[in-house]
This record gives sequence, C-alpha cells and structure tokens, in this order.
Amino acid sequence: MKTETAAAVLALAASAGAFAPRALPHRMVMSPPKATIEVPLDVAPGWRPDSWRSRKAYQMPEYNDGEKLADAERILARQSPLVFAGECRDLHQELVAATNGQGFLLMGGDCAESFQEFNVNHVRDTFRVILQMALIMTFGGAMPITKIGRMAGQFAKPRSDPYEDRKGVKLPSYRGDIVNGEEFTAEARENDPYRMVAAYHQSSQTLNILRAFATGGYADISRLHAWNLDFVDQTEPGSRYRQMATKVDESMRFMKAIGVDTADARFKQTKFYTAHECLLLPYEQSLTRLDSTTGKWYDCSAHMVWVGERTRQLDAAHLEFVRGIGNPLGVKISDKCTPDELLQLLDVINPTNTPGRVTLITRMNPDKLRKHLPELIRAVQREGRQVLWISDPVHGNTIKTDSGYKTRPFDKIRAELRAFFDVHAEMGSHAGGVHVEMTGEDVTECIGGSVSEILEADLAKRYHTYCDPRLNGMQSLELAFLIADRMRKDQGLPPLAL
Repeated sequence: MKTETAAAVLALAASAGAFAPRALPHRMVMSPPKATIEVPLDVAPGWRPDSWRSRKAYQMPEYNDGEKLADAERILARQSPLVFAGECRDLHQELVAATNGQGFLLMGGDCAESFQEFNVNHVRDTFRVILQMALIMTFGGAMPITKIGRMAGQFAKPRSDPYEDRKGVKLPSYRGDIVNGEEFTAEARENDPYRMVAAYHQSSQTLNILRAFATGGYADISRLHAWNLDFVDQTEPGSRYRQMATKVDESMRFMKAIGVDTADARFKQTKFYTAHECLLLPYEQSLTRLDSTTGKWYDCSAHMVWVGERTRQLDAAHLEFVRGIGNPLGVKISDKCTPDELLQLLDVINPTNTPGRVTLITRMNPDKLRKHLPELIRAVQREGRQVLWISDPVHGNTIKTDSGYKTRPFDKIRAELRAFFDVHAEMGSHAGGVHVEMTGEDVTECIGGSVSEILEADLAKRYHTYCDPRLNGMQSLELAFLIADRMRKDQGLPPLAL
C-alpha cells in the first residue's frame, strides 16, 4: 500500500472526527479544542446585543406592526439556543488551523431555505453531497476539511430592488420565507415578523436531523459506497467517487491489519457546523446569548455567521452587531472593496487580530479576481492580519438567459476557482476554502459541466430554486475533484489517479 494513500486515509479519519472524543447525543460538535483560544473579553467596547439599532440598517424589511415585531422577538428570546458556544469555539479552533495553512473549509448548501421544500430527505441529500465533496478533497489533498452547511438559518436574502413590478403591478420584493412569501400577491408579500418564529422551529428540526446524521452512524467511513445518490451513481464523477471509496476501503483494511481499531465508534461520526448570512438582525439579536463559561456573547442561531457584500458598510448596523459576538465571522468581498476599506473592516470586527476569527469570502468573477485579489492579499500580508481566504465562485458569475432564467455557467465557476488558487500560489498565501450554493437534488439550474452537460434549454426541466441557481450533486462532485487535483498540484503531487 502506498504511503500517500495511507496518509490520505489518516487525514480523512481525522477530518471525520475519528480521533475526537466520543460524542454526546445532543451535541453536533463534541471534541474540545486541543488548545484554548485566548480571546479578551473587552474586544467590543460599547457594544450591546441591541447597539446595532442606533446604526443605519441596510437590506432590512420594514414591518407595519411594531407590536407584532416586538412580540415575535420576545418569543424567540425565550427559545433554546440552536447551537452552543462551545461548538462555536470548536469551529474557531479548526479555522485557526485552516488560517495557518493546515486545513481547508468547505461551505455549501441552498441559496435560500424554504418552508415548503423542507423535508428530511432534502436535508439528508445535501448533507450527503457535502460529505462526498469533503471525502474527495480530504483524500486528494491529505488535508482536514472543515464542513459547514448553509443550513438551519439561511432564509433571508438581500434584494437589489425593494419592489417587484409585474405587468404594472408593484409589490414588495420576496426577501425569503423568514420575511414574506414568494407568491406574487399583496397578502403573501406583506412582511410578517412571526415568520421568524417559524424559521426558528424549522432550523431546530434541521439541526436535529443533521446531528443525528453526523453522530448516529450515517457518516461512518465504512459507508462511503452507500453515500451515492442514484442520479450521481450513473455519472463519470460518480464512477470516480466509487473508485476512490474502494481505495479508502482497502486503506481501512490495511489500517486494521496494522492494529488501528477501525471499529471504534469515533470512525462513525463527523463534525458538521452550520452558517448563514447575518441579515435579519432582530432574529439574530433574539437568539444571542451570554455564555456562562467565558462571559462572552454568542449568536446561537448558527456556529458561524457572515456579513454580505451589501451590508458590510463600516459604520452600519450589521458590522456593529457582529463585532461583539464570539462566533467565527465571514465577510463577502467583491472587487468593489479597496485594500484600505478591507483593513478598516478588520479593525472593526477583529481589532485583536485573533486567528480564526475572520473568514474573507471573495466573490468576483475570474477576470476581476485576478486583477483585484492580489492587492487585497498584499495589504493583509503587509499589515500582518490573520484571515482565512476562501472562494465563492458562484455569485460573481450569475447571468440571465434570454428565456428569463438566472443561471451560472459551470465553466465560469471553474475559471474563478482556478484564478483563486493561482493568485494565492503567486502571493504565497493559503487558498483556504470554497463556498458554493448547491443541493443534493437533481436540479437543472446551473448550465454546463463536463459530464452530462446542462444546456440552456434544459433549465426549465427541474428549475426548483426559490432564489438563486444551485449546483446539483453531479456538478458539486465534479467541482470537488477539480479542487482536490489542484490541492495536489500545489503540493507537487500528480492528479488523483483513480
């Protein structure tokens, strides 16, 4: 057996939680950090969970009934936290390793969750594709993969126009099920604060499902072959995945032969975290809790929250809110962000320059990224700032077809990822992760893909998204193999031979 293959399997086992302490039933992420992250308590002077209310809030819905809004917030404030502060610190520790070049972040899931689409199978299938993608990257790159789902809270969406006009009828834009309904009627488009309560309860169910799958044996490394979706199983990426799973099986047998206890329960569990855009601040504040262990505030709606490109104004409400919470933070960065602005942003949300605190999610397009990302990296390097760079290769490549469908060409997504890795290789920095909108369903929303290519004429067949187009399982696996091969190239290794 090749040493390289054995090393990859050991990395896979570590990434899956094989060397973490046994999980407790109610926790998604159980293993305590190997080293305590020292975060000063006084990192946000003058901050309170509600101090954002004194700032201008962009992309926030207006509610007609203030009393109903206050009542919905009171209901949420009485609910149990969706995640726990200790879990957020576990994620923080993994992001420290990734920031130092010793890990890779995979974040994926729906563009926007919906009430109508929610069911166990949908959650399972998306979870399963993320596991498959992580397996491919771990096995190919021999590097731990931190898995985060855009799940259990990714309901609210920003909008370019607060209103939508159809044939002369003008109504408020659809802002996600947590705010209003997608149907083009005055009743559905009215902003309803009690939808936040409904979103909380659906998120609670989603997290319960994820915890069960992550710790109940579904993520067992020995079940790699069982993770295939039917429609993926019949494709070339699916075939490459099966071949890789066979190699992992062989490696597991080798490890067992040399005395590694592969029957240990820890081989049957994985770490899985959740994240969403921190957009609807009344919801986020209502789920913010004071951690009795550290005396810090945590937004217990998700392990990680990010601030979008449209809400990262330096003096506005969203940065004011996130600067005071202990969660790991993400920020979407486009070509519009200047080096000076980026450094000022880091001063606001990470004044102590704590590693693992900030993940910068670049969203441009291939050409703009090659032009603008080097100057941003150069500024961060010059000032010695601790950040994790990851790529969002989908948002900057959205187009609208003549038939009216929003879509994303797969070749543009691939080109932006290639540009992201190229720039970091040239700058001597770590290309630390990828953030994609994807689903486990067999949708036809993004055109292209080298295998079973989706054409523009195919979009109408299974275009199910409630907001933006998503990669399907087949395209997601293809993307994972591309990333794995690039990780190997950057390590001086040949492409993954299967």
